[in-house]
Amino acid sequence: MGQILAIDYGKARCGIAATDDMQIIASGLDTVENRSLMEFLKKYFSENKVNDVVIGLPIDLKGNVSEVETDILKFIEEFKKEFSDIAVHRFDERFTSKMASFFISQSGKNKKKRQEKGLIDKVSATIILQNFLEQRLR
Repeated sequence: MGQILAIDYGKARCGIAATDDMQIIASGLDTVENRSLMEFLKKYFSENKVNDVVIGLPIDLKGNVSEVETDILKFIEEFKKEFSDIAVHRFDERFTSKMASFFISQSGKNKKKRQEKGLIDKVSATIILQNFLEQRLR
């Protein structure tokens, strides 16, 4: 069995999370600038067996996709050309940034650390991935 990787794709950077090889636990990996994402993935995939990638689907409360979806679709097209053997899944990412901010605040981090956008992105990717894993078990 290989890992599942999650990407919380944003306008400037992406939060990255991955499962263990047994696909039980989601853990935050890193935050990567969009322009460096493919390079990061190539290196990561060369060092780890990854079967699936989950990419957040940015939907608002009214069910509309956010404007970053256009960039996400371009990225997915590029990703599928480069990594055709890795399955791509989409997963609703509503409230993940708010949940990430809450969990970070509860962890005892100081205010400056709690407001660090990169940390929020990484935790958001972890939440997306953990929710994806839980839904698969239902």
